[in-house]
Amino acid sequence: MASETATTPTVAASPASGPSPSKNEPPREGNSRPPRPRPKRPNYKEIHRFPLPLNVHPLPPLIPHNPISIISVILSYLTYFISPPHQEVYSAYFDSATSSVHVTDEKAIRALWEMGFFGKGSLSRSEPSWLEREKKRRGLLGVNTSEEVTGKRRAERRELKLERARKEREAIAERLKAEAAAREGAAGQPDGVANVATPTTEKFSLRKAREAKMAEQKQSLTRDVPNGATTSPERRSPNGMKTVRFSPVVEQKEFVSDPGLSESLPEPAMDAKKIQEEDVLRNEEHLQLSNEEAFFLVYGLGVLQIYDDKRQSIIPATHLLPLLRWHSYFPPRDPSTDLEPDDPFIISYVVYHHFRSLGWVVRSGVKFGVDYLLYNRGPVFSHAEFAVIILPSYGHPYWSETQERRDRAAKKQARSWWWLHSVNRVQAQVKKSLVLCYVEVPPPSSSPSSDEAEDDIGATLKHYKVREMSIRRWVPNRSRD
Repeated sequence: MASETATTPTVAASPASGPSPSKNEPPREGNSRPPRPRPKRPNYKEIHRFPLPLNVHPLPPLIPHNPISIISVILSYLTYFISPPHQEVYSAYFDSATSSVHVTDEKAIRALWEMGFFGKGSLSRSEPSWLEREKKRRGLLGVNTSEEVTGKRRAERRELKLERARKEREAIAERLKAEAAAREGAAGQPDGVANVATPTTEKFSLRKAREAKMAEQKQSLTRDVPNGATTSPERRSPNGMKTVRFSPVVEQKEFVSDPGLSESLPEPAMDAKKIQEEDVLRNEEHLQLSNEEAFFLVYGLGVLQIYDDKRQSIIPATHLLPLLRWHSYFPPRDPSTDLEPDDPFIISYVVYHHFRSLGWVVRSGVKFGVDYLLYNRGPVFSHAEFAVIILPSYGHPYWSETQERRDRAAKKQARSWWWLHSVNRVQAQVKKSLVLCYVEVPPPSSSPSSDEAEDDIGATLKHYKVREMSIRRWVPNRSRD
């Protein structure tokens, strides 16, 4: 999967992401080895072809002047009523100790991740890939995982940046020496005659640094020493580890072991049951859903059922909403306390439901200091385009009637310009547009009672309104006419 890092916009692209030469193009003279073939990427368009974990059966187009289309629509309705499609409902459980929802079934984990990018692997950065990484570590899988590919690419890019910096320092040092020699020569010459021929400082890119590094390695490997053997300096592998190449004299040495010693050592006795348990690799990872994602799957889509801590009874949506609202505080509030209209969960879920209903893939934005990240299709296709910050708004006259209510509203929505500037600066560095999402908090009198809320959750949500405002950082040297 593609991961996001806060890199400066002036850094050049990685060599691995550059244009690959065609098959008929001859190899470059400076390269000592042909370019390594890229590993084949999974077909993400096929894997994530469904945006939501729903079975959708679209009707054929209806053309009034074409009787065949009318017949096809009627047949589609008859097929739906005779054999209705089966909607898969997945299971999860609510952990009151961590105030989160967990999915342990492997089929449900893959379905929720592949169809909508819901949840996060408990032992992974995002996609549940612990089993693949463990197989790779044990030698059972020959393909590199996405985390390993990203780590190797970053290590190679880090080395190329160091090589580029070294080349630039050498060029600057040569230029300073040439300027100093030119000044000394000009001082010894007659007036009006000055030799100012100094070399120009070349600006190195990552591609030039890579070519220079490969040329130096090629020269160091072909250099001969007095005894006829080639030198073998230590090199660095793409993952940053040092590798040592032995000389031919050392490689020709043979080490003969004593056969009698190996025969005298008894082989360790291994239990057959223990060997069988080691061969079976169990998946120890589960999918952790945020409370907003879990409630959206339960109430918005109806594809998830959540069990309680004892995993015996299913929590209905009408009881799940107040439960998650009580657990949105730390420590969780007692169920006997009244629900407030500005509970952290209800405010964040209104925004989550709003953007999910518009077709965005909503993910957590804690890595960039925001509440949510909005993806157009998903994190495996592109980086997030927008970063969302949720701000409660108390514009109703109820919140300004008394001094106590005004103080509470001011405390809830207090933000400083320094905070806004720092958050916007981070989003500008990672090339995201900051969106301030204001949620209008209704007064407690307009919210339905507990009995009404149990009958209709929409009666609670319809009183909240969402306003969006996009902010862009103004940079003077990039916004000139």
